[in-house]
Amino acid sequence: MESSEEQPGPQPQYPGNHCIRDGDFVVLKREDVFKAVQVQRRKKVTFEKQWFYLDNVIGHSYGTTFEVTNGGSLQPKKKKEEPTSETKEAGTDNRNIIDDGKSQKLTQDDIKALKDKGIKGEEIVQQLIENSTTFRDKTEFAQDKYIKKKKKKYEAMITVVKPSTRILSVMYYAREPGKINHMRYDTLAQMLTLGNIRAGNKMIVMETCAGLVLGAMMERMGGFGSIIQLYPGGGPVRAATACFGFPKSFLSGLYEFPLNKVDSLLNGTFSAEMLSSEPKDNASVEESNGTLEEKQTSEQENEDSVAEAPESNHPEQERMEIVSQDPDYKEPKDSGSKKDYIQEKQRRQEEQKKRHLEAAALLSERNADGLIVASRFHPTPLLLSLLDFVAPSRPFVVYCQYKEPLLECYTKLRERGGVINLRLSETWLRNYQVLPDRSHPKLLMSGGGGYLLSGFTVAMDNLKADPSLKSSTSTLESHKTEEPAAKKRKCPESDS
Repeated sequence: MESSEEQPGPQPQYPGNHCIRDGDFVVLKREDVFKAVQVQRRKKVTFEKQWFYLDNVIGHSYGTTFEVTNGGSLQPKKKKEEPTSETKEAGTDNRNIIDDGKSQKLTQDDIKALKDKGIKGEEIVQQLIENSTTFRDKTEFAQDKYIKKKKKKYEAMITVVKPSTRILSVMYYAREPGKINHMRYDTLAQMLTLGNIRAGNKMIVMETCAGLVLGAMMERMGGFGSIIQLYPGGGPVRAATACFGFPKSFLSGLYEFPLNKVDSLLNGTFSAEMLSSEPKDNASVEESNGTLEEKQTSEQENEDSVAEAPESNHPEQERMEIVSQDPDYKEPKDSGSKKDYIQEKQRRQEEQKKRHLEAAALLSERNADGLIVASRFHPTPLLLSLLDFVAPSRPFVVYCQYKEPLLECYTKLRERGGVINLRLSETWLRNYQVLPDRSHPKLLMSGGGGYLLSGFTVAMDNLKADPSLKSSTSTLESHKTEEPAAKKRKCPESDS
């Protein structure tokens, strides 16, 4: 009886959060290179010029390191104890070593033959060390550098980690910085801090960073509160947001609203009929010769779409790889089932319209707890319009890759009023190598991660709205103007 009760003990407390499941979004890591993919059985994944399947990662915990074997299979790597430094033979300096290309006895054909035999990369690296005539003459630091270089080339080690804001921002900044407007990960961290992003807030975000800023906000809020995303074009782009793998409960507090309807919402002329014409513009369906031809003109049709991380640097691949969130739902091919597809599409458009109306109602309250702007558009008109939806004493943060647009925005805000504590800042980042006796700043560093304009909203002067206050103020000013100037006191002349 005791043994049966102790069996569930080694299992993790939250197996769903710590173990990899089929359909989860994960990040593949090799050295300093990252790639976000979705775990699917029998799906070939290409990463760092190698292809493999992710079937064997299901059931393992995040952070497990796998080795790519023959046939594209992943096998968990067992940790082995490294030999102590006392057993190594190393030289005193590298002055007498000549790089003439003849120090390695193994040729490329020999290495290829070893690979064809199925020998692991670790054994290949060991044979390269044994067949090198100059390895023992190198210094200990040079030997470590040589081993690290050969391991990177011949050992196919891949670590599967859980997606997070830092990992995804580092991945995007290294692979495709243009899709996130060259926003560095430390700049994103500053935005979340200055914007006071926390659970229970009601936030407004306008971003064109493939959904990275939106995903970072959702991660920090933890599914509590509401986020209203303003998007340009036909629909919001949330490729990076999907890589986080948020549960469906997180999407209940996420709303979207078209940016071209903000002015009508501010003027009070917004109505539900303005949204009814959008589905016809986004996707027009024509029927000719008994067949239906669907013409998609929007950038992204469904708000419930999810994305896989980028695999190429194609500039037009803004959405990366969009797949349906429901794996059972597929676009029908036969003419008989296309009517059901049209009905399903109309149902989704009605749901999208309903969500737009809910977002409009939230914006009309004008009591948002913060505003985040990170787009490729000029920030001045965006910020001046969206600040009207933010409650007083609330923070706002604007990101731009360049400084000059934020300087103009800073000047306009000072003229407009209603804001305090304006600050234009730029973060400086430099990576360090931390190793025994070799700690120093890295030679290559980022030239810039963008600029931030932050501040707080305050209640505007309501004298224009209340005529009585304005009249009383004008009378006070008139009394001040009629008041005679103070006479100067005459100093008595001293007798000489």
